[in-house]
Amino acid sequence: MSVTVCLAPAQTIEYPEGGGHLWVYLQWALGLRALGCRVIWLEGIDLSDRATAKRRRHRTDAQTCLVTLKSRLEAYGFADAIALFSLNEEPLPRDLTEGCLDLEAAAEADLLLNLWHSLPASVVRRFRRSALVDTDPGLLQIGMTTGELQVARHDVYFSIGETVGTPAAEFPDCGLEWQHTPPPVFLTEWPQARAESGAPYTTVTHWWGGTVRFGDKLFSNDKLIGFLEYSQLPAHTPVPLEQAISLGRFYEEWRALLAPLGWRLREARDVSATPEQYRAYIQRSRGEFSCAKPVYVELVTGWISDRTACYLASGKPAVVQYTGPSRYLPEAEGLFRFKSMDEALRGLAQAESDYERQCRQARALAEEHFDARRVVGRVLDRALAEPISRRTRTAGIA
Repeated sequence: MSVTVCLAPAQTIEYPEGGGHLWVYLQWALGLRALGCRVIWLEGIDLSDRATAKRRRHRTDAQTCLVTLKSRLEAYGFADAIALFSLNEEPLPRDLTEGCLDLEAAAEADLLLNLWHSLPASVVRRFRRSALVDTDPGLLQIGMTTGELQVARHDVYFSIGETVGTPAAEFPDCGLEWQHTPPPVFLTEWPQARAESGAPYTTVTHWWGGTVRFGDKLFSNDKLIGFLEYSQLPAHTPVPLEQAISLGRFYEEWRALLAPLGWRLREARDVSATPEQYRAYIQRSRGEFSCAKPVYVELVTGWISDRTACYLASGKPAVVQYTGPSRYLPEAEGLFRFKSMDEALRGLAQAESDYERQCRQARALAEEHFDARRVVGRVLDRALAEPISRRTRTAGIA
């Protein structure tokens, strides 16, 4: 008997220019389908006055957002798999929902695979079986502990943070049993690719995220803060470095600041608005260089980006900031995790010293640990087979 899985992404419908954001969930959907599952793509739509006004400021509307999402998903065979529900009391108009499933149909799925911590509890309860996948380790658990986030109760809990629920983590587990899962990458859609001549090490990112208070400590959720510690890096390495950052009206201001330091700068929307653009940008790169948000580092989350998994699958060595101990990530075989400027420089130098070998090692690492068929398969097996968590001390659970 085939299994139907309802996949709940973090509102991809509201982020039409986020090709990288969409890939986070496409990897799961493609992995599920490869395992023989029927996939339903669940999207909530907010038609409140506030949400409508926000869309107007971005010169769009709900109908346009849905059309854009369908066009993005069509190339991967999921355009007809979208199910819509209302995030407020407003019923969705028929002209918007035409050609889409509704929540009642979606709730017939064997499993809700939820990657959006804000999915309403009233929606989660409609499903016979549910699994939450935490993609913001540390931040999610702190939000649940402080009560800032009210996360719906699920049957099984997963996290891409390798330390979540272990003594190594500098944050609570909320009384839940967290199982680790790497972020998946669907290898067929991410083949090895040779870098263009003279290509830089790159990354695609947002810089701003505010701060997070926990107890008497204030943590930065701004990747900019982490980056500034390494802003002088180009002056100490011959390796070309480029950042594709979502800067909007601040682009020229930051280009004027970073270019004299040796950084190449791109507006992220110019290179990653669609899934195909995002993939092409990564695959034209020589490798990845990226810092992490300071909160991921200071909380010892064991986080690794789904973006880094895409670089590795493409056969690109990655030099990324250390966020915690790992049972499976190497320190210098296709992936170099640094804690200081010296280690970052050493990682770039090692990657370049035997570049072709490091490219092969990067791909091998993706095949061994991030292959969507394996990663999603393990999550699916556990989510359908695991008994409901025995613990009852569940802070922040709705």
